[in-house]
Parts: sequence; structure tokens; C-alpha cells
Amino acid sequence: MIVHFIGAGPGAPDLITVRGLRLIERCPVCLYAGSLVPAEIVAAAPAGAVVVDTAPLTLDEIVAHMAAAYRKGQEVARLHSGDPSLYGAIAEQMRRLAALGIPFDVTPGVPSFAAAAAALRRELTLPEVAQTVILTRTATRSSAMPEGESLERLAASRATLAIHLSIANLARVVRALAPQYGASCPAIVAYRVSWPDERIVEGTLGDIRAKVKAAGITRTALILVGPALAGEAAPDSRLYAADHHHLLRPRQSRA
Repeated sequence: MIVHFIGAGPGAPDLITVRGLRLIERCPVCLYAGSLVPAEIVAAAPAGAVVVDTAPLTLDEIVAHMAAAYRKGQEVARLHSGDPSLYGAIAEQMRRLAALGIPFDVTPGVPSFAAAAAALRRELTLPEVAQTVILTRTATRSSAMPEGESLERLAASRATLAIHLSIANLARVVRALAPQYGASCPAIVAYRVSWPDERIVEGTLGDIRAKVKAAGITRTALILVGPALAGEAAPDSRLYAADHHHLLRPRQSRA
């Protein structure tokens, strides 16, 4: 028996990995994260499977379901939205399982920032514009941010920022970033990317608050900020340049 932590992806049922889907199809117990995981993915559980929405449960109650399955010799599919390594709250679950001697593994999933970039048809890293993507969030009712990870400090990099779990803090996000990025810097809010009700609001740090308010978006959204999002022409990558030689494209010897 083993507990499989599975990244269910950003929302579209066909964006789960093949491995994740196969695990769900064979597990007699399926625990999933409420409205964040689409019903079509949960429906892949085998007939007669115990399927539990963990949204109203505490950590102790979730682990109790896993422990009960372990005692019965049953595999568990534990579904989390996106990729479980990002704000997945799996660390405490894994610690509890390890203390109980219950084995587990992790199957990655498509993260929301990657799905948003795909929906926008943008590359988040452009030569000489931005070569770094910072995944972060702000503190609301959740855990406090570690010292040294304030948006003001991260903004000094002028990297592409993917700010999770922070749409309720959009005003503070704008105030923190505008001095470094400028009011004209692209800012995008991606709501429920890859779900049927997906919405993308594009603007700048100067007008994104008004646009998001008009759109009525108050939750389940990712904030992207950075000059790479402008979609303007940037220098070509050296990867495919004719004079760039490497192991698989060696320099041609001259006769």
C-alpha cells in the first residue's frame, strides 16, 4: 500500500499527466482538493472507490483516511491542483505519513503559471529581457512570508513574477512593484486557466486593478508581472543560431 500525491494540473482534465491518470484509475481510495480538481479527473477512480472531498476536512482527518486505507492494504490517490510542489500543503501530510510508517510518492503536475503562459502564448523568459521567473505569493490569512521575501525586495530583480494566492492583495502588489517595474510594465491576471470559465485580464501595473475590478475577479487567479510579458520582439536565443556550436551541432570543418 502507498499514498500517491498527484498533481492534477491547472483544471483541464486532459492536462493531467498519463502517470497521474493511471494511478487514479487503479486506486480504491481517492482524496481530492474540492473545487480545485475537476470532476472529470475524479471520475477516473475505479467503480466502487471511496472518493472524499478534503476541502472541509482538517489535516488530522485527511491523514486518518490515509491511515485507514493503509490498514486495509489499499492504495490512495491524493489529488492536489496544479503541481503539488507549489503551495500544495503536502509537506505536513508527508511528515505525518512518515511518522506513521506509511509509504508515499509524488507525481508532478502542470503548474498554473505554465498553463497561463500557454494560454497567453508567451515565453516567460526572453533573452536580454528576463531570464528568471520568481514564483511567490503574499500573506493574507495564510502563513506569513519569510523575512527577505517581500515583493519590494523581489522586484529589484525585474524578473518575471508569478504571484499566487494574492488576487485579494492586488492593490498591495501594485504598490510594491510599481517603483521598480514602472506603471507601464505589463501585468496580467489569469483566472481559472484551462477551465471552461477561464478569463485573462491583460493590462499594466497602472491599470490592472481597475480592469480586474470591472471583471469581477476576486479569487482563484494568478498574477503575472514583468517586461517579458509585453510580447515585443527580443533578441533571438543563441540556441539555434547558425554560428552557435555544441555537441549535437558541431562546428563544420573547412575543406
